[in-house]
Amino acid sequence: MPSNKQLSVGNIIIHLIFLAASLAMLIPLVLVIAISVSKESSIVEHGYSLFPDRVSFEAYRYIFQAPKLMLRAYGVTIATTLMGTAGGLLLTSMVAYGISRRDFRYNRVVTFYVFFTMLFNGGLVPSYILNTQYLHLRNTIWALVLPALLSPFFIMLMKGFLSKIPFEMVESAKMDGASEWRIFLKMILPLSTPALATLGLFISFNYWNAWFPALLYIDKESLVPVQLLLVRMMQQVEYLKQNMQIISDLGADTNAFPTLSARMAMTVVAAGPMMVIFPFFQRFFIQGLTVGSLKG
Repeated sequence: MPSNKQLSVGNIIIHLIFLAASLAMLIPLVLVIAISVSKESSIVEHGYSLFPDRVSFEAYRYIFQAPKLMLRAYGVTIATTLMGTAGGLLLTSMVAYGISRRDFRYNRVVTFYVFFTMLFNGGLVPSYILNTQYLHLRNTIWALVLPALLSPFFIMLMKGFLSKIPFEMVESAKMDGASEWRIFLKMILPLSTPALATLGLFISFNYWNAWFPALLYIDKESLVPVQLLLVRMMQQVEYLKQNMQIISDLGADTNAFPTLSARMAMTVVAAGPMMVIFPFFQRFFIQGLTVGSLKG
């Protein structure tokens, strides 16, 4: 049997490993924030550094040069994330609950259909025709919500979690006269809080980071989400970087324009809100890490 000394040494090694892994994840984040508040000329002269030589918020001034535009884009992103996450969780849990019930006659057929769509999908062109010509979602906020509302991967994960709930609980509730909706809303969903929190984070991240659907379906400036707005700003930065010689010939100071720091500032602006929200769901996320896993 190992001694206390051996156990303490083992614990120290484990803590050192986790400390190194934590630093490996934290240092790049700190570096991105440091670069975003560094003066452009300092970055060109000294390179990237964890400690800015000269602090400057010029990159953030460039991003927020039109605050109303940025706030409107944030509003669109927040609205699509909230609607998509709520609707996605409801539909995902409903479909997963149906195919997890062993008394459902067609559970295997529906499960195979859901799994099959993970391997093959309709493709970009048919999806675009469906959303624009038949559903008429172009230039509406629903074009950012409905196409990603259901994910077969999330359905299969949720099914794996719901399959662990004893079916005898459902049978006893039915014997007491509870309807299917009451069983689902009052019994299944409360028991599925860890899985719902975990999938909710995944779904919200997908909606928050999505910019390609807006590029396809949105022409109105009032419906542009923050991710697409940042992509357009990045394209402007790249264009100016490629034409720095022309700008310098006009007598402008090319080192003053935040081409390098603006990229990192856009990363902070895009990812910042989700990093603030994540700690509030960390407890449920840890409980739901094994969602959909199989017992050996």
